[in-house]
Formats: sequence, C-alpha cells, structure tokens
Amino acid sequence: MNTYIYVTSSAENKISILSLDKSSGGISQISEFQIPGKPAPLALSKSKQFLYVGRRGIPDIACYQINQQDGSLDHIGENARLPSDPNCLWSDRKGNFLFSSYYEGKACAVHKLNSDGSIEQNPIEWISTAKGAHSMQTDPSNKYAFVPHISGGNGPNQIWQFKFDENTGKLSANVPPQFSPSEELGPRHYVFHPNMPIIYFTNEQDSSISAYHMNTENGTLSPFQKISNLPDNFSGNNSCAQIQITRNGNFLFAPNRGHNSVASFSINPNDGTLRSIGHTKTDPVPRAIMLDNFDQYLFAAGLNTGNLLSFKIDQEVGSLTKIAEINVGLEPMWIIVNDIE
Repeated sequence: MNTYIYVTSSAENKISILSLDKSSGGISQISEFQIPGKPAPLALSKSKQFLYVGRRGIPDIACYQINQQDGSLDHIGENARLPSDPNCLWSDRKGNFLFSSYYEGKACAVHKLNSDGSIEQNPIEWISTAKGAHSMQTDPSNKYAFVPHISGGNGPNQIWQFKFDENTGKLSANVPPQFSPSEELGPRHYVFHPNMPIIYFTNEQDSSISAYHMNTENGTLSPFQKISNLPDNFSGNNSCAQIQITRNGNFLFAPNRGHNSVASFSINPNDGTLRSIGHTKTDPVPRAIMLDNFDQYLFAAGLNTGNLLSFKIDQEVGSLTKIAEINVGLEPMWIIVNDIE
C-alpha cells in the first residue's frame, strides 16, 4: 500500500503530490500538478479514485482521476461552473453526491456525482443561507447535514440544520432550521465522534471547541461543553480553522492561526468531553491540518511559509512530535491523504 498526500497551493496554481513513508513519517515530493484558478478545498471520492478541487479564482469544481499506480492526476469530464467560489467540499456517506459551501456566496449546494467520477453541471440544490458559510457534511447516518456560519461581522454565528435525502440529494430545513450559540463563537468546521452521537466544532472567532450532542431521532444539536483552543497565558490575536479527530475517538486536534500551533485534546470515552493535552508549535499560519488514515501522523501546512510539517502522534497521550518538513508552495489551503493498494 502506498500513501499519497495532496496539497493545494492556491498562490501557485498547483497541487503538490507527495509520498508518505508510513514507518518514519517522512515526506517526499513526487510531482507538481498545475491547476489554474487558485485551487483550494479538496474532497476525495468514497472509492478513493477521484479527487475534487474547488477553484476559487474561476470559480468551479474540477474533477481528477487518481492514477492507481503512481497517484498522479488526470482531468476527467467537465467542471461544475459556480456563481461563487467554494471554500469546502465533502462527499456524502454513500459517495453519490458532493456538498459544497460558499462563504461569500452565502449558500450551500449539492451536486450529483456520476459513476465515472464526473460532476453534474447543474446542482441539485443551491440554498441561500448567509455570509460566512464555511463547511458542510452529513452525519454517519447520512440523514442530516450541518452548515456552520462564522461570526465577527462576517456571518450570523449559526449552524444551519438540514435533513438530507440520500436517494435524491435533496435538502430540507430541519426544525429548528438553525442553532444559534448563546455566545459569539463563530462555528467553522466540524467532525463527528466515531462511536457516540457527538459533533465537535471549531469556533473561529472564539478560538475554542464546542461539543454538541446530536439527537439521532431528529438530527438537531444541543451543546454540552466549550473548551479553549489556546493556552491560558496567550493574549494576542488568534482564530481557529480546521479540525481533526482520530478514528478510534481518542484524540482531537485543531490549529490556531495567531498562536501558530495545533491544540491537542484527549476525549473521554464515557461522555465525549475534551481535556487539553497541550499545544505544538507550527509554521505560521496553520490553516490546513490532516491526519493519515491510521492515526499515526498529523500534517499541518503553514499558509505564510508554504511548508508542510509532519508530526508523530503519541498513541498513549496524544501529544505531537515534529519529524519532517517539506515546502509545497505558496498559500497551502488544503490537505488530503489517500492510500492506494
């Protein structure tokens, strides 16, 4: 099995294709794939054979077939042209539809994915929400979808709640249609606990993580914990970005843009509450982070330096140790890891 890492470099209009040494965590560059139009968010198909790229300068979603021999990319089909630039992409749990969210476009969308990996030109859904829509995916049952919107003058500080029909790709507003935090948190990205009906959101403006119980009967949220993503003695400007959780549900990670670190948390196996483990320094600004598919390594890209850093995850306590670094180009925006047999 070979492990490939794909990193978009928005300022250089390219995707770096890297190889991971699973025994050491070392990273080596295989090639660079030129993609005009400021490539940013990435999504992998359920089959792991196709890569979807949101191009924010065109704007559209492009589809590429992943060569199963060497991890290289080949453009297939037509691109899905969009009225605004996407800032997050995600496949539904069955691999039949592609979700996208639009910060400036004030919307979320669903596109049909064809059997050959291509994207239907016209979206099944294009739903106006509000400015600051930042991510979108379905829960493990594939019945419910959530679209968080940041705050701080760039969004309404809400999580929009939808019902999702996995057969048609249609969305309908849940009841209530939005959850509004009582504080100005700015929910941005989220992950699902693998064993419990719990969702963890990064809060961009509040520099914190919020944990929510998800009602599996109706797909609505109720918060039960908020914990800072920063050390107690930090007083500068900061904002949160992406979030990652290990597949065994033991650890959670989220980056700080300002403190320039990744915060690590252990997860209580009984109730899903978080406990801070500490903070690991990264290159400025760690907008994008990603785990490998076996929870051995965490990758963090420095937006300001263009460096991709590899960290070893301590399997007992969840702490991070830097082991490798490689330059991937200016403004790295997204990281995807793919294993090929």
